[in-house]
Amino acid sequence: MPDQIVLLDAPGDVSQFRLQEQPSVSPGPGEVKIRHQAVGTNFLDIYHRKGLYALPAYPAVIGVEAAGVVEAIGADVSGFKPGDRVAYGGPPAGAYASTRIIAAERVIALPDAVSAKVAASSLLKGMTAYMLLKKVSNVGQGSTVLIHAAAGGLGSILVRWAKSLGATVIGTVSSPEKAALATSYGADHLIIGRGADIVAEVKRLTGGNGVDVAYDGIGGDMLLKSIRAVRPFGTAITIGQAAGPIPPVAVEELRPGKSLSHPSIMAWCADIGRYREAAEAAIAAMERGIVCEIAAEYGLADVAKAHEEMETGRSAGSILLVP
Repeated sequence: MPDQIVLLDAPGDVSQFRLQEQPSVSPGPGEVKIRHQAVGTNFLDIYHRKGLYALPAYPAVIGVEAAGVVEAIGADVSGFKPGDRVAYGGPPAGAYASTRIIAAERVIALPDAVSAKVAASSLLKGMTAYMLLKKVSNVGQGSTVLIHAAAGGLGSILVRWAKSLGATVIGTVSSPEKAALATSYGADHLIIGRGADIVAEVKRLTGGNGVDVAYDGIGGDMLLKSIRAVRPFGTAITIGQAAGPIPPVAVEELRPGKSLSHPSIMAWCADIGRYREAAEAAIAAMERGIVCEIAAEYGLADVAKAHEEMETGRSAGSILLVP
């Protein structure tokens, strides 16, 4: 089968995807050509597809993480050779393809213990978890955290990593089935159901205090609930809006002394030093079993189905594209 690439002709729904044969190109100076074995998908890809986060030009290629094998290296590249197992995550987008040429400084070597599929499903989420747990906040022994969508891709890694740091984890999930999964990842308490009174439950579970940190990737009216579930001088962190745009929040909701943070892993990874620090931490975490479960796999030709499944929110875990 010839190599393939998925083009996005314009912002919009999945009908804007177009699969075509990928021409063969050699890497230039400082570049590496990777043959993808697995391409990770993230809700960020949906934001890119819909145009919520603008891309420089169209047709465009989306996707921000993948893993595979080095096929060729350009001049001035050291530390890599054809056949090496590698991965990458973060900007610039362009992973939905059989192969990719990318700057060598963004390529991370994979240890034998981490498969290409695990790396592609967990690298960007692991980097995000590292940023959220250790840089935006500093979770450790004795911390109490609230993690929304605790059985999802990022949520599952956050649960496992927070527990490894000694935190007490309160998770929210939409169903008993997802509650069972989140419990298996280490969550101490689960709030189940989309109609649950999250603020009241958090206050009950924390003796009326609230959590030290709340991680909200749901958006919509969940951010206000997250702020109200945080203790005085705690932090609410918004990292996405899977449920829709976030309504305006009155600054008075931050009294007394609560903090609100809106970090971006793509902005974090734009700095190569921060990127490599987070990527190496994420891979070390994968070696310890802090990974995202793989919920489904699709070929590049079925990218529309992969996006439709991701948007339903039914999958507990990450969805891979396998060229």
